[in-house]
Amino acid sequence: MAKSKNARQTIILESTADTGYRYTTKKNKREHPARVEYKKYDPVVRKHVVFKETK
Repeated sequence: MAKSKNARQTIILESTADTGYRYTTKKNKREHPARVEYKKYDPVVRKHVVFKETK
């Protein structure tokens, strides 16, 4: 099968509060080649914390 030329890739965002909570989302690798960080809600600690992209 031919490889897709899709620029979007599924990534995992993991909480920096050491709870182990994760989000999955997609990003465009051409627009954001570096690892991304988002501030999202962590239901374990019930706060908004920084989530970093993991491999």
